[in-house]
Amino acid sequence: MKKVFLFDALREAIDEEMGKDPSVFVLGEDVGHYGGSYKVTKDLHKKYGDLRILDTPIVENSFMGMAIGSAMTGLRPIVEGMNMSFLLLAFNQISNNAGMLRYTSGGNFKIPLVIRGPGGVGRQLGAEHSQRLESYFQSIPGLKMVACSTPYNAKGLLKSAIRDDNPVILFEHVLLYNLKDIIPDKEYFLPLDKAELVRKGQDITIVTYSRMRYHVMEAVNDLIKDGIDPEVIDLISLKPIDINTIISSLQKTNKLVIVEECMKTGGIGAEIIAQINDHYLDLLDAPIVRLSSQDVPTPYNGSLEKVTIINPQQIIDSVRILVNES
Repeated sequence: MKKVFLFDALREAIDEEMGKDPSVFVLGEDVGHYGGSYKVTKDLHKKYGDLRILDTPIVENSFMGMAIGSAMTGLRPIVEGMNMSFLLLAFNQISNNAGMLRYTSGGNFKIPLVIRGPGGVGRQLGAEHSQRLESYFQSIPGLKMVACSTPYNAKGLLKSAIRDDNPVILFEHVLLYNLKDIIPDKEYFLPLDKAELVRKGQDITIVTYSRMRYHVMEAVNDLIKDGIDPEVIDLISLKPIDINTIISSLQKTNKLVIVEECMKTGGIGAEIIAQINDHYLDLLDAPIVRLSSQDVPTPYNGSLEKVTIINPQQIIDSVRILVNES
């Protein structure tokens, strides 16, 4: 076992897979000589050279199309978005090509493509650099989406994504790269379709993902002092959603709070609520509470930025009300 930063865990995953499979390569803006904006590809250019750690021009639609074409012909590209917000410029390539080509070709083409990079609300990055694209991509057929939250799951998810024959979007939060935790020395993989039970509890289920996992656990520390015993689930898999893990928890607690940094309208939380209302409504003793970011462009002003996203005290207050009133 060893303790590493999240960005180092991601780099280890890329390095291990590139070392084992010559078809794996990385492309994106400043991934080579500079080592990536958040140093996920630091020093890999020295080891693998220009053709496998490929610096691209600032043309997201072009290099995304090139990555998809290379995946169709047998390579396994990893596209780094310098900021995930920039990938909106490649939305057509991701949706109409990456997501659909395996289907529209009748299975003649596989698309073993990984799209990864930093996203989420940082610290005063402005509206255009604070996007949460999971709500944009969740309705596109053919895509898988996962969100890492720890160095352990970051490495395991990325290695599995690289080996998958379908396009996978890995969401990394811009404020979690310097998170440090223990990961195994030996090789490991994590499933791309399973949630993680972070904490067992009996009173209420809290579902979350990415950076909000830490806001939830901060809130849980206070809730325990109140005698409330929450069960916490980190979704990890955003598409498909591991609804079975959520339902198993609701069979015990019968109450649900969803905490996300995504916007409320059309977000991941909205999809979870829809699935539960469609098939499992009888498990609920109270209406589902959804804590999401406000439907506004993220302000640059630091104080206003904080107001737009969920904080631990809001989680505490919502759980207390739900537990005490039901």
